Amino acid sequence: MIAYRIEPLDLNAHLFRVSLRIEQPAAEQRVSLPVWIPGSYLVREFGRHLQQLSARQGRQELVPEQLDKTSWLLRCQGRAALDISYQVYAFDTSVRAAFLDASRGFFNGTSVFLRVEGREQEPQRVEIRGLPRGWQVATALPALQVDGRGQGSYEAADYDELVDHPVELGSFWRGEFKAGGVPHEFVVAGALPGFDGSRLLQDARRICEAQIAFWHGRKRPPFKRYVFLLNAVDDSYGGLEHRASTALICGRRDLPRLGDSSQSEGYVTLLGLISHEYFHTWNVKRLRPAEFARYDYTRENYTELLWFFEGFTSYYDDLFLVRAGLIDEARYLKLLAKTVSGVLATPGREVQSVAQASFDAWVKYYRQDENSVNATVSYYTKGSLVALALDLSLRSEGRGSLDQVMAELWQRSAGGPVSEADIAAALKQVAGRSYARELSRWVHGTQDLPLEPLLKAVAVGWSLQPAPLAQRLGLRSADTAGGVQVKAVMRGGAAEQAGLAAGDEVLGVGDWRLRKLDDLPLLAREGQPMELLVARDQRLLRLRLQLPEARQTGPVVLAPASSAGADAQALREAWLKGR
Repeated sequence: MIAYRIEPLDLNAHLFRVSLRIEQPAAEQRVSLPVWIPGSYLVREFGRHLQQLSARQGRQELVPEQLDKTSWLLRCQGRAALDISYQVYAFDTSVRAAFLDASRGFFNGTSVFLRVEGREQEPQRVEIRGLPRGWQVATALPALQVDGRGQGSYEAADYDELVDHPVELGSFWRGEFKAGGVPHEFVVAGALPGFDGSRLLQDARRICEAQIAFWHGRKRPPFKRYVFLLNAVDDSYGGLEHRASTALICGRRDLPRLGDSSQSEGYVTLLGLISHEYFHTWNVKRLRPAEFARYDYTRENYTELLWFFEGFTSYYDDLFLVRAGLIDEARYLKLLAKTVSGVLATPGREVQSVAQASFDAWVKYYRQDENSVNATVSYYTKGSLVALALDLSLRSEGRGSLDQVMAELWQRSAGGPVSEADIAAALKQVAGRSYARELSRWVHGTQDLPLEPLLKAVAVGWSLQPAPLAQRLGLRSADTAGGVQVKAVMRGGAAEQAGLAAGDEVLGVGDWRLRKLDDLPLLAREGQPMELLVARDQRLLRLRLQLPEARQTGPVVLAPASSAGADAQALREAWLKGR
């Protein structure tokens, strides 16, 4: 038996105390902490927060021998139980690690539970104890024996399951609903007074029911219980999927309010996040890259398929808001247009394919800098547009839909690992023809997707707005008290040609002080180059910038094409309603 005990040690010092008992240890027993958490593709070095590691067998103290940044060796004397104790510093407010203070606790198993090497396939028991008065436990981890607050014993079938169940601790709001015949719980920490929990439950239930029906029809989903763990903060956003739960974070103002039935942009974004992470219950936690059949917690796990597992999930997240009746067609097309515009405004889309972006996630997506916009493309956003292009191609050719492809993949893999060859085979099965050419160009190539004609075929009109000033100049900036701060310079744009660089502060134009980027055209003469006064590393530079003409090459606008034929309008309705 592998048994852990975790409890808050010092709330103000943000320390958990963890104990680990290993029955019948190996003579040379290795233990290690993961360096990453599945679903977030960056080596995060969780071992840096582990401290005060000690071990003993009965009365015999053992000296842990550190092997590397995250592994230790215990030289055991016989087969008596090995007891290990350590502390974990927990002050990461994200959904990826661990957090503890006087108001709340949270942890992922990858941050706190040492892996007993060679014993990962055995049952792993966890005891959660020592909670402050009034605190409760929320988790999807199967309970063995717990009290009314959730304190007590839990058990996972193996280490993979153990670390795939985040735990929320504190005095939080909680509510329940059923979807697909299965209990779902929603936990919200940090909500403002006046938070409308009933509305959140109702809207989440509609998303869950729509997605369960998508994957299983009238059959039950592949989990006995599901838990949403939402931490509401002043200003943040994110989520991380797990096999029977998800950890979410949002701004408090994005939660629904009692007496307010409107749909703010923030609340729609939150619903899209809920939809995204719930869809991952199938697409990445069960259907998953073949390379992830077994996780290696000691290093990067590479795959070229994040365009499918993250991108296709990003395609379906907002689409399910329409299918669940939570937003209308116009709102959905506005969200889709934002994604399209964002990808088209990224020069890196011509440099990196989404397959390359998937493989390079470990060093590029999660480590973005001022040149990322020129060298990379998001496998989330462009991956979602690959899904859109495939779906609309199938529908306009009368060869089925992407919904059917997902169902075919689920059946082919029995809800398990898949490769790109499996995706291609499922497309061919549904379409009756090979999509190898499209996959080669859209996934492994860097040319733009044929979205305008594909959307036209389903009665969606495409138009372009004038480019905003920053896009015309080819830069990203922020207005500050001192001037205009340059954040990034786009490849081939006017700002790059003028010699501007990330980190520059544009102070003035000619003899005039510049405080906001939007004032720049007011200080320039029509058709004439302007002289910029720029501060760089304490030096003042004078750079000449030619302001490009305003052209219709800016953000995309998508809207229903009422003049389209009846067949095209029928295709649009079937697409948005999931028929």
